[in-house]
Amino acid sequence: MASAHLTLDPAFTIGTVRRRLFGGFVEHLGRHVYDGIHEPTHPTAGPDGFRRDVVDLVRELGVSAIRYPGGNFVSGYVWEDGVGPVDERPRRLDLAWHSTETNRVGLHEFQQWLDHVGSELVLAVNLGTRGPKEALELLEYANVPAGTTRAQQRAQNGRQEPFGVRMWCLGNEMDGPWQLGHRDAEDYGKLASMTAKAMRQLDPDLELVACGSSGRYMPTFGEWERTVLHHTYDDVDYISCHAYYEELDGDLASFLASGVHMDGFIESVVAAADHVRSVKRSDKRIDISFDEWNVWYSSRWQEKSRTFTVDDWPVAPRLLEDAYSVADAVTVGGLLVSLLNHADRVTSASLAQLVNVIAPIMTEPGGPAWRQTTFFPFSLTSRLARGSALRVVLDADTTSTAVHGDVPVVAAAATTDGSSTAVFLQNRHTTEPTTVTVDLSRFPATGDVVAQGLWDEDVRAVNDLANPERVRLRSNDTVEVADGVLTIELPPVSWTAVTLG
Repeated sequence: MASAHLTLDPAFTIGTVRRRLFGGFVEHLGRHVYDGIHEPTHPTAGPDGFRRDVVDLVRELGVSAIRYPGGNFVSGYVWEDGVGPVDERPRRLDLAWHSTETNRVGLHEFQQWLDHVGSELVLAVNLGTRGPKEALELLEYANVPAGTTRAQQRAQNGRQEPFGVRMWCLGNEMDGPWQLGHRDAEDYGKLASMTAKAMRQLDPDLELVACGSSGRYMPTFGEWERTVLHHTYDDVDYISCHAYYEELDGDLASFLASGVHMDGFIESVVAAADHVRSVKRSDKRIDISFDEWNVWYSSRWQEKSRTFTVDDWPVAPRLLEDAYSVADAVTVGGLLVSLLNHADRVTSASLAQLVNVIAPIMTEPGGPAWRQTTFFPFSLTSRLARGSALRVVLDADTTSTAVHGDVPVVAAAATTDGSSTAVFLQNRHTTEPTTVTVDLSRFPATGDVVAQGLWDEDVRAVNDLANPERVRLRSNDTVEVADGVLTIELPPVSWTAVTLG
């Protein structure tokens, strides 16, 4: 049996676990908005058309802030289309996802939904087909209390008080050839800097996110970050990261170790940002907004996208509706471990996405909503990870992967708020359990010790419409604490959260 030993000390921390680390992402894509969060004819829908069963699940998921309205969608979005009388709003072709956008849900409606779920609004501005002027007008509409044309327009549209949006994304994936208005790093950096400076003239206290690379696989990765930050370093607070993972060719071992890739991605972007900081001799630090991350079987989408025709523009088609397995959920748990272990620099993150589209929550029109397997590690980590992330000293056996080489058999993170401590553990071994010991001698005597997590004899098991509760959190009764040492046996392909106190 493999083994791993962890040493924790409350005096050695990585950084504060900020609530924005547990953000989400809602894009006008497929059945995410329409037939997902918004279905006026559903039995649970309120007068505003939003499904209350979905609201309850999003609240349970524990998302702190939600990035909106995209994503690729934002690069062709005209925000004015989504305000004013609903019946007068135009229908538009969405080139990003080859769909028809009805604009029945816009800024006002989405904020109403956020009020139900208790999450903060993070807005992305269109820097694909639009620019600083339109971004300024949206900022005026959203945040200026009164006395201007846009503020008056907002009041006439039913909201006297401003939205008060603090965090703004300056475009989306502008390095990607698939993106409307994509451009090279020089051109994007200049545009983002111009837009940021204009927005700060209206409100200097905004938190602004510049687009980083669409992925570590991009040929311009690294150089893109350096060039963009060369232009924007003094104007922005964050550089974004996007990463999606999928199991390829049945290589489960490499897939479970996706956190190794995420670790390298984060550390490379930090190095690029700090290089620019040194060159500019700046006292300011740029943090990371990892505002798109998840398991996504994008190879399936690429195959399906070839079937689109020029005269087929459906409303809310079923797109990117991956059914997630136990293995997928364990990988998501491992990615959460990576984010916690970089809490000093990753201070905001968004699980992409929330409902129906590569999502932890699924719905059926007129029918139920249910939790996918990936729901559980996110919701539990969001609830338990409090205070500071601890530096985990890990001594572990290794397991072999084709992509990442030999990696520690266990990935681990820990947090503490002084009164309670949580340890998050992923067993990457595909066939064997792993015994983990945790040195807690530097912690005061604790109260109850509880271990729960996700594993199954069938790592391909999913929750679906026919069997929505096939996979659930399970208790691990092997956990015990004696003489300041916690011991637990982790099943193969498992993710576990242990709480003390």
